[in-house]
Order: sequence, then structure tokens, then C-alpha cells
Amino acid sequence: MPDLELRLPDDVRLHVSVTGPVDAAVTAVLLHGWTLDGRSWHRQVAELRERFGGRVRLVTYDARGHGRSSCLALRDATLAQLGDDLAAVIDEIVPSGPIVLVGHSMGGMTVMEYAHRHPGRFAARTAGLVFVSTTAEGHTHTAYGLSPRITRLIRLAETTGAGVLARCGGWRPPHALLRALRPSIRWMLFGDRCDPADIRLVTSAVARATLRSIGGFRASIGAQHRLETLAALGGLPAAALVGDRDRLTPPPCAESIAAALPTTELTVCPGAGHMLMMERPDEVNAALAGVLDRVLAGRPATRL
Repeated sequence: MPDLELRLPDDVRLHVSVTGPVDAAVTAVLLHGWTLDGRSWHRQVAELRERFGGRVRLVTYDARGHGRSSCLALRDATLAQLGDDLAAVIDEIVPSGPIVLVGHSMGGMTVMEYAHRHPGRFAARTAGLVFVSTTAEGHTHTAYGLSPRITRLIRLAETTGAGVLARCGGWRPPHALLRALRPSIRWMLFGDRCDPADIRLVTSAVARATLRSIGGFRASIGAQHRLETLAALGGLPAAALVGDRDRLTPPPCAESIAAALPTTELTVCPGAGHMLMMERPDEVNAALAGVLDRVLAGRPATRL
């Protein structure tokens, strides 16, 4: 898979991976979640490449402050900036042809921000949407599966800690600390079953994220509300998936997306947590393939 470096106007460098021909019929752009990186989608990239061959081009990239992309200024740790970054990636890497936007968690929120901030460009290029374990309502439904009182305490501690981390610049989490936190990461992000290799991948991704990005994006993620943006998108083929054990973006998050965008096919995965592309790759791959099939066939979306 060719790796590229895209330099943005503010000199931030994004690490981009591309597979498939430039003249493919459609391009899927897959956006990862907060503190993760483009490797999150490795099972989807492998499956889609095998299924569609040269008909579909696949693009993944590490968001600013994540993975192999460069650090960012604290003022730019916002979803608005990520929406602008997505616009730049599309303009530079996918300058023509229809695109399907696929977002996990923060990546899904980035897609919504792109639609909100660049509606004309979004409408001209976007042919389909897939939302995986994400929300259009900030932290409205995030309760960590705990009581309201405990949730309030956790949110207070999380917000305070995020503020501290945001001022730590380009430092990255110590590996020893992350190894100690693996049980907590497993509880927060995964459901009933978890492959140890997936925990290792997630932990290594968090280790690559800068402390500024880990803390800095928290406020913007918690405050975003984009249901009205989704409601204005019309008849795009769309899918939304969520695990019923998701502690960060529980089923009401996906249900509100489907209600705002009625062409959305909603899938709730029993026993799964927040990392659906790892925990339930078959379901995520099927949803992605379904949207791509409809785009390739040129079929209009059917309202549910």
C-alpha cells in the first residue's frame, strides 16, 4: 500500500495510505477514531481490496496529532479543523470521482464536520456514508454503562485530565503506562470478546498519539451537535453500526443518526463494544460493501 505525505497549509504533515488505481469507479476514504490511527481499518482494507479489486480505491490517513502524522497547535485540536483537513485530503488525493466516506468515532464526527463546513463540496463529491460507533450529539449519551452519579464524576475527572494533557505538547504516552492501562482500555473500548492482537494494536496507536491531541480534542468532541447537518443530506446511501456494549457511543447515538438521515441502514451488534471494525469485521465489511455496491450500481437510496 503506497504511503504518501500530505503537507497542509499550516505545515502539518498527514500520513496517507492509498491502495487501488487512480481511475477506480469510486474511492472510499476511511477515517479513524480519537487516539487511534489508520491501521484501525486493516481488516476492512484487506476485505474490500479482495472483493472489489480495481473498481474501488481505498484511502486511509492518520489525523493530525495521531499516528505518523505530525503534531498540531493546541488551538487546532478541534473537529472543525479535522473537517477542513478532510477537505484538503479529498482535494489532493481524490480530486475527481465519487467518494464514500467512512468514519469511526471521531472519524464519523469529522465526516459530519466536513458536510457542515463544506456543504457544496460535500454534495458534489459524496456518494455514500458509513458511520461506525460514532455520534452526532457530543457526549449527550455517553454514560460509560454506569450510574449517572458515577458518570458525572468520571466526566469531571476526564475533562480535568484532558486539560492537563492538552498542554503537554508533542510528548507521547509512556509505553510502560499504557501496558499498565491495558485492562482499562479493554474495558472502555471492547465488548464481550476481544482478540489480544487488537488490544496490542490499539495500545500501539495510543502510544503514537501526542498528549496534546489526546487531551486537546476532548472539548470539541464533547460539544459537537450535527443532527441538523445530517438531516439536510438527503437520499445518500448510508449505514450506521453500533455495539450494544459500547460505553462511549451507545446505541442511542446511532439511532439518532438513523432518525436524522432516514436512508441509513442501522445495525446493532450484540455483545460488541466501541471497536466494531475489529470486534465485528464481518458486519462492518458487509455494511461497507452494501453501500459501495449501491454506489457502483448507481442506485438511489431507499428510504426506510
